[in-house]
Amino acid sequence: MNARMDQLEPGLYIVATPIGNLGDITLRSVEVLGGVAAVACEDTRVTGRLLNHLGLRKRMIRYDDHASEADRARLLALMAEEPVALVSDAGTPLISDPGFRLVRAARAAGIAVTSLPGPSAAIVALTLAGLPSDRFLFAGFLPARDKARRDMLAGLAGVPATLVFYETAPRLGDALGAVAAVLPGREVAVARELTKKFEECRTGSPEELAAHYAAHPPRGEIVLLVGPPVAAPADSRDADRLLRAELESARPSQAAARVAKLTGLDRKALYARALALK
Repeated sequence: MNARMDQLEPGLYIVATPIGNLGDITLRSVEVLGGVAAVACEDTRVTGRLLNHLGLRKRMIRYDDHASEADRARLLALMAEEPVALVSDAGTPLISDPGFRLVRAARAAGIAVTSLPGPSAAIVALTLAGLPSDRFLFAGFLPARDKARRDMLAGLAGVPATLVFYETAPRLGDALGAVAAVLPGREVAVARELTKKFEECRTGSPEELAAHYAAHPPRGEIVLLVGPPVAAPADSRDADRLLRAELESARPSQAAARVAKLTGLDRKALYARALALK
């Protein structure tokens, strides 16, 4: 399973690792991990378990959010002379991960960078959920504070794509409540324990999912997906014009309520449209 050291040129090798099922690691990833001089990783204990599973003994260098410029400089010096792998605890490095600074620095220094495709929780969840996947936006983790969370969702309200977020189990209920308030009428999916024994992907309205997970507190890492904006009703040619006029002096919720009263159109759909227009 070990690759010969002289088979790999010096440089940085970005290696995706399993998000749950260890069988998902690629043959190429095993070969590269076997051939590098060192592995830069978030947590040496987590990566150590993977390397042990693969029968590999490698020098591990911690590289995470707290890495300093000096830490980065030492890694750059090493990879200028020898092959070095970069891994995250699970999934593809640089996806909600600090590795982009190392990649940027390596490229600026003229060091070769090679990326190996592999597991990513965001992509696995998107393929499971059954939400539109022709266009999607990965937005990382939602903020922990309610106002910042709602502001972020409002800022993304007009994006004509499925929104993909990472979330923690303790914050899932709050996140679903924010989606219900800021992006009403959207279809939502919650994917958790991906590739593991108790994998689950549940879809519905944010209110339905919030009620379910209030009764069945979730565990594990979570991907939260929100469907794209509701299209303006086909028989409401004047809805956008009326909403724009109301939005000059009113909040989206007030504008939607007033236009709904004038036109008889669905208030929730108008609210989603008002957020998109704003």
